[in-house]
Amino acid sequence: STARILFFIIVFIELWIFIAVLALVIAIIFMLFPASVIPVWSEVILAVMLGYAVYKKGGNLTFWSIFVVILMYFTIILGVQYPISLVGSKAIPVTGIWAIILLIYAFIASILPVNKLLQPRDYINSHELFIVMFLIVVGAIVVSFNPDFKMVAPALNLHVADTPSFIPFLFITIACGAISGFHSLVSSGTTSRQISSEKDALWVGYGSMLMEGFLAILVIVAVGAGIGLGFKSADSGMLHGAAAWQNHYASWSAASGLTSKLNAFVVGSANMISGIGIPRSWALAIMGVFVASFAGTSLDSATRIQRYVISEFFKSSNSRALQNRYITTALAVISAGILAFVTGADGKGALTLWPLFGAVNQTLAALTLIVITNYLKVNQNKKWWLLTAIPALFMCLITFWATVENEINFINSENWLLTIINLIIIILVVLIFVMGVKRFLNINKS
Repeated sequence: STARILFFIIVFIELWIFIAVLALVIAIIFMLFPASVIPVWSEVILAVMLGYAVYKKGGNLTFWSIFVVILMYFTIILGVQYPISLVGSKAIPVTGIWAIILLIYAFIASILPVNKLLQPRDYINSHELFIVMFLIVVGAIVVSFNPDFKMVAPALNLHVADTPSFIPFLFITIACGAISGFHSLVSSGTTSRQISSEKDALWVGYGSMLMEGFLAILVIVAVGAGIGLGFKSADSGMLHGAAAWQNHYASWSAASGLTSKLNAFVVGSANMISGIGIPRSWALAIMGVFVASFAGTSLDSATRIQRYVISEFFKSSNSRALQNRYITTALAVISAGILAFVTGADGKGALTLWPLFGAVNQTLAALTLIVITNYLKVNQNKKWWLLTAIPALFMCLITFWATVENEINFINSENWLLTIINLIIIILVVLIFVMGVKRFLNINKS
């Protein structure tokens, strides 16, 4: 159907941008924190070992997953002692080299069965998440006696230079703990294939959203208070307290770019963790590994889902080649690679389209809610569909508003690439929304 095709196009665009950006995120972490390189790649090997021990040898999942996590943290000590920094060149910078390596890894990881790498790696990451959150919370409590540790970010700042309007753009941030289109893809593409019972979806879905919400609070503490314990500025040296925050967040453009954002979170968190006696070099490595690990497993999942999208999109063509997992995964990786290197050899091409991601992601969330609303209307006698219809309407309106404002901004800045792609997205969204409403009304009549 037309709606199906349009929906797949939006999903493809989101994943296309996301895969290329995730590769860049990990590349930047490796460049900023070279001590994280050995532990992150060691985690891949340990995940394969965990999958073998549990699924091939029938080992106890809890015991073996905790055991490999302990081993992974020992590799952090090794990484601190032997940091790996690649040497780039004028032909291809360091980020470009890492981007190529990571896209090759994404291809390999995404064609493997989930119990070989993705699932055991997620087990390791889940334990790592609890450990890091525990360290940050305990660290925040311990360093609360330090006069430099306080919320140095102002509670309200209405006059920050270069900022977009608070509304509607607050609602198209990457709000993983509230609503996110990417999560709807993960839940249908990977989560549903791993849970043992449909009832587990409540714990996995709702529970993980609560966990991400709590993690978001810790991120705010890290960049709003932890950064005040010491942040090295490129032009002003080591800064403390409010001066550190003001230097980094003086304006919207001052804190722009993935490098700036990642660095503030990692350093702010490491400052708090080091307050409990862990050497700062270790704390930086722990946080670098944490960010790279979760970006890595998201890279695996996004590439795998993109493979599903391509296969499903061409299912009606009866082409055996386009149903082959190697070919479809190669298309997913190569298309992301083209985007990554479209602006040069540094692998940062995806940043060209990154301004579109938030709106596309939340638009997909709105469209997912429309699909669920129609499903509930057909399959439930009660008014359960209202639980998704109301937020669906809100998300449709707010994201459409933001997308139109983006379009105006792109036109004013004469950014014709973003103008054209954003206009295509607006048209697709309107068409799918109209089709969804028509479907709902037809259900009502019947």
